[in-house]
Amino acid sequence: MILTAGLTPAWQQILVFDGFRYGEVNRAAEARWCASGKVFNAGIAAHHLGGPSLTLATVGGPPLEQITREFDGLGVPHRWIETEAATRVCTTILDRPTRTMTELVENGRPLTWHELDAFRRAYAEEAARADVAVLIGSLPEGTPESFYRDLAESTPCPMVLDFRGKGLLSLLDLKPLVVKPNREELAQTVGRPLEDDAELRLAMQSLNRLGAQWVVITQGSAPVWATSQSEVYRFEPPPAEEIVNPIACGDCMAAAIAWAVREGRGIVDAVKLGIAAAGENLKQLLPARLEPQSVQHGAEDIRVEAM
Repeated sequence: MILTAGLTPAWQQILVFDGFRYGEVNRAAEARWCASGKVFNAGIAAHHLGGPSLTLATVGGPPLEQITREFDGLGVPHRWIETEAATRVCTTILDRPTRTMTELVENGRPLTWHELDAFRRAYAEEAARADVAVLIGSLPEGTPESFYRDLAESTPCPMVLDFRGKGLLSLLDLKPLVVKPNREELAQTVGRPLEDDAELRLAMQSLNRLGAQWVVITQGSAPVWATSQSEVYRFEPPPAEEIVNPIACGDCMAAAIAWAVREGRGIVDAVKLGIAAAGENLKQLLPARLEPQSVQHGAEDIRVEAM
């Protein structure tokens, strides 16, 4: 089973415009609602790629019923820790003519000590049955930075981590299999700008030296990098044929890497599948509705160079 866990899901509104003008009245050509946020995106992606999966998240307030209905409709296995605070609502604004995206993000609302403890216990139960665990997304306001370390210490299976900062640094000695922030998040984590690829590789391998077995860094449409203490790979994604909605591309990559690990594939194949999953997601309005055969086919077109 692939266990995807996180504490900052979202109920997402997607508004599509045939021309968006700041400071003026804009009428949407299309409006959709969906479950989103990194944990939901990765969980939905893992399910669509095939094989057993479970999404574990904190959910509460008016969006609870709608989120549950969507997951049930998609057939995505899930376990919710219900919260007093309502699940945050975020908005994506897509401007078709310019292919630009604007994201309006509400921070995750604080959780009570009892809710955090319930999540911790539920995670330990599910992680004991998992083949791979994906810990993903920021922590809600007021949650201790050590919370993800608490979860990681109760994880007996390989881990794919997609978050940043002191909380990430604090658990690298536990030797997670894959750490997957983007370039900006890596810079925030190491506390310095990464002006060129040489500085990027040095920052990545500093995380390897702290314990991360592999560090995978995305940077939009630019090449993806993967490092261990002794290996460096550069992956060249093919040009995007169609850009509909870039939200959740990184989350789909994390899910695809976890899926490949569960299948027993090596890290190079796992990253290629992750890039292909991100590319597949890019072509869809709703996030993470992946088509496995298309992802497998797309991975064949990705060039990789050992540095």
